[in-house]
Amino acid sequence: MGDAEHYNSGFRILVDDVIRFNQVSLARGTKPLFDNTTFTLNPGEKAGLVGANGAGKSTLFAMLRDHLHPDAGDLQFPPTWRIAHVAQETPAVERTALDYTLDGDVVLRSAEARITAASAAHDGHAEGEAHAAFADADGYTAPARAEALLLGLGFTLEQTRSSVASFSGGWRMRLNLAQALMCPSDLLLLDEPTNHLDLDAIVWLEDWLRRYPGTLVVISHDREFLDAICNVTLHIENLRVKRYGGNYTQFEILRAQQLTLQQSAFQKQQRTIAHLQSFVDRFKAQATKARQAQSRVKALERMELIAPAHISSPFTFSFREPDSAPNPMLTLEDVRCGYRVDGVDADSGSGSGSGSGGIVIVDGVTLSVQNGQRIGLLGANGQGKSTLIKTLAGVLPALAGSVRPGKGLQIGYFAQHQVETLRHDDSPLAHMARLAPDTREQELRDFLGGFNFRGDMASSSIAPFSGGEKARLALALIIWQKPNLLLLDEPTNHLDLETRHALTMALAQFEGTLIVVSHDRHLLRATTDQFLLVANHRLQPFDGDLDDYRDWLLQHAAEKRAQTAATAAGAQNPSERKEQKRVEAEARQKLAQQRRPLQNKINKLEGELEKLNTEKAKLDILIADPASYEPAKKSALTEALRRQGEVAVKLAQVESDWLEAQEALEELEAAARSGVTPTL
Repeated sequence: MGDAEHYNSGFRILVDDVIRFNQVSLARGTKPLFDNTTFTLNPGEKAGLVGANGAGKSTLFAMLRDHLHPDAGDLQFPPTWRIAHVAQETPAVERTALDYTLDGDVVLRSAEARITAASAAHDGHAEGEAHAAFADADGYTAPARAEALLLGLGFTLEQTRSSVASFSGGWRMRLNLAQALMCPSDLLLLDEPTNHLDLDAIVWLEDWLRRYPGTLVVISHDREFLDAICNVTLHIENLRVKRYGGNYTQFEILRAQQLTLQQSAFQKQQRTIAHLQSFVDRFKAQATKARQAQSRVKALERMELIAPAHISSPFTFSFREPDSAPNPMLTLEDVRCGYRVDGVDADSGSGSGSGSGGIVIVDGVTLSVQNGQRIGLLGANGQGKSTLIKTLAGVLPALAGSVRPGKGLQIGYFAQHQVETLRHDDSPLAHMARLAPDTREQELRDFLGGFNFRGDMASSSIAPFSGGEKARLALALIIWQKPNLLLLDEPTNHLDLETRHALTMALAQFEGTLIVVSHDRHLLRATTDQFLLVANHRLQPFDGDLDDYRDWLLQHAAEKRAQTAATAAGAQNPSERKEQKRVEAEARQKLAQQRRPLQNKINKLEGELEKLNTEKAKLDILIADPASYEPAKKSALTEALRRQGEVAVKLAQVESDWLEAQEALEELEAAARSGVTPTL
């Protein structure tokens, strides 16, 4: 967290509490990021910082935090301002989540330390001053305020007492966010704060940030999040930062108006709008529920309006027309979704069957997926959305019940961790060639070019690619297969705003059937026309739009807070407190029993990965050695090449198994955090 020591740089001077970049230029190495850029930010403004990946958003944050200085020009900044930001690393400490959050208030912690020191020294005067400082820091309400932050971000009351080390990486990032919000600040810097949040927590965070009294600068690829909280947009393009009044949608409209002043831009805008009109008409005709129809039409009308702002997008793409359209696509009857784990009693069969076994995440699923349906899955993290999607995709066999695919079903499945399943030492072209070995290379290159993989980039290793570029490749691989049913689990992870827009446009025009999990509400509004809710580990219809869902979430959160308060009050009774501790101990013991086989499997797979990676490194060195190509070593080289191929295949499989086991463990822990213990 920042405090006064951050503001002692020589080039900063006080100018009426205004942040002013004055003809700032900065390069990182040989790459220029800013050239003679000037803009201001006034106290209390909430600014969205947008621009292409690599444009300099994180560098601008580093300058605001005094970690980087301009090469030319100056940054004028109120020297007394306190800065809060989200730490990128979370130490695996044994401090409780509540104490870790309170650590964000350094003034409070300083006053507590002074009280302790003065008390130990029996210095009454110093202790009195320290208590006064503690009161000035609102120290008496601090635990309650920290608790409220954690509950809003999805933690249970019991978890606020758990150690930081007990949480997974995504939940530790939530703790870092809570710590930043706990820090009293004049300037709050948030870099992709919604990345590790579900929709429930995003709605809560929006409400909190709207009430934040200081100045906010936020980097986000979530357009609805930016629309909800920002009244200024700072756009980085062509080495300059341009300030626009208004939220992200208003910025797009203003930028579109500027761009359409150019004749060529205007012509492209007209073609884009004509292209959009076909699916606008189609969805108006297909909408079945009046409230959802109105929401859908408004979203599409807005897409028509903002389309010209994206005429300079890096690329656009579309899905290939499916070869068939079975109806129904997929039928599920009384399906139990979850994970079979070594050491847990489970049926050996898959698909249909009445038995049960393993760790059940979603139970009693009966669903008929019809051709042309466009479904959004709603629900909090840990309720089982990803598990349901995997069961629909056939990645996880049903623990019970039946799953019947339609004849000619071709599924395109994009997983949350799809990027990690790519072979990072291979090129985009090599990935495509494995998928379509009989297709001419030029045809594959042409297809990849549509996803901005051109020339040497198509034949280069993807290891140095950004997360967004790898996500684009994963999408390209799915699209090539011409799916008629798309199952997408957080497809916008790693994507910037421009690429998200391209994906949204492509999905809106997709001729097949779509089921999607996403915390990107703009994508959901523009591409789906009905919702299903996964709650209490059951699948049920949700009769409403995303605004109704937001209202439902806020009401649910209020009821949860009231229940928590009632539980806390009731726990004052010694006998009830004893019973509560007994129930909690049983829950922890049951969770430990369920975690053990999963953790054992993960440990075993990690051991295999280490061995395979070691062998792969040795083979790579051998094959790269020119001496290996001498005639006398031909047989050894042939064997090494054969073994290299075997190791690569095995490595990909073990990595996939490890990801699945890790996701199962996170699902189990998230379910426990939500207060619902998965059954065995």
